[in-house]
Amino acid sequence: MKLTDKIYIAGHRGMVGGAIKRRLETLGYQHIITRSSAELDLRNQASVNAFFAAEKPDYVFLAAAKVGGIHANNTYRAEFLYDNLIMEANIIHAAWQQQVTKLMFLGSSCIYPKLAPQPLQESSLLTGPLEQTNEPYAIAKIAGIKLCEAYRDQYGCNFISVMPTNLYGIGDNYHPENSHVLPALIRKFHEAKEAGKPAVTIWGTGTPKREFLYADDLADACVYLMLHYDGKELVNIGTGEDLTIRELAETVKEVVCYEGNLEFDTSMPDGTPRKLMDVSRLHSLGWKHSTGLKEGIVMAYADYLKKSRLTLNA
Repeated sequence: MKLTDKIYIAGHRGMVGGAIKRRLETLGYQHIITRSSAELDLRNQASVNAFFAAEKPDYVFLAAAKVGGIHANNTYRAEFLYDNLIMEANIIHAAWQQQVTKLMFLGSSCIYPKLAPQPLQESSLLTGPLEQTNEPYAIAKIAGIKLCEAYRDQYGCNFISVMPTNLYGIGDNYHPENSHVLPALIRKFHEAKEAGKPAVTIWGTGTPKREFLYADDLADACVYLMLHYDGKELVNIGTGEDLTIRELAETVKEVVCYEGNLEFDTSMPDGTPRKLMDVSRLHSLGWKHSTGLKEGIVMAYADYLKKSRLTLNA
C-alpha cells in the first residue's frame, strides 16, 4: 500500500473508520476517499456500484456497520441483520468488480459462540450457538467473513477479515439506550456526578468479563495487517486481557471522579459470560496494543466532555 494509492474507508464517520482515517493521515497517505451516508447509501447496490466505478479505489477498509449495545441489538433485530448484510455484500461485490487490490472486512468478537472456550480462538467460528441478544448482528458479520473467503476462493481476491474485541475511544456513541457498555458507563457516571446522585445503577450482576481495546490501537493494527497480512484466515484484534464489568465500572468511576455508590440491577441481562480474544496469531504477526485501559478511558472521557460542550453550545 503506497502513500499515493487510493484508499476508501467505508464508515469513516464512525469510531472505527474515523480512527483508521486518522492513522492513515498520520502516516502520510494522500488519497483517502470517504462518503457520508447522506452522500452514499451503502444499502443501495446501484449507488455503490457507481461509486466504485467512478473512484476505482486500490484499497478498501470496510468499517461501515449498524452498531449498538445489548438493548439496540435486541430491539432492532431486523435492521441489524438487513442493514449490515446488504452494506457488506454491496461493497465486497463492487470491490471484486472493480478489481480492488485488497479489502479488509472488520467484524466483531460477537461472531463467536456464546459458550466458546476462552480465550476465543479464530477456529471457534461456527462451532456453537450465538448469544441470543446480538445474534442478528453476529450472523451478518459471519456472512461478511464468509463472503470474503468465497470471493477469495472463487475469484482470487485478496480480501481479509479481522475481528476486533470490544472497542472504545474518540468518536464513540454515548446514546443512553443504544451505546456499548464502556461509553454508557462514562455517560452514566458523568451525569450522576453533575446531578449529585448518590448511586449509579449498572445492568446485570457485574460478573461478566470483557476485554477492551482503544480504537486508535485498532486502527494501527488494521493498517499494519493491511500492509503485512494476506492470509485467508481471520485475525482477532485485541489486548488479550480482560476484567469484570464491576472492575470496569470502578475504573470509569475513578476517571470521572464520581464519589457515589454502585448498584447492580440483576433483573437485567448480563450477555455473554466472558469474551476474551486469543490474540496469539496477531502477536505472531508482529503487532501488540500500546494503550492501557485507564489511559484510554481518560482520553475517551475527554472526548465525551468535548462532545457535551459542543452540544450545549449548539
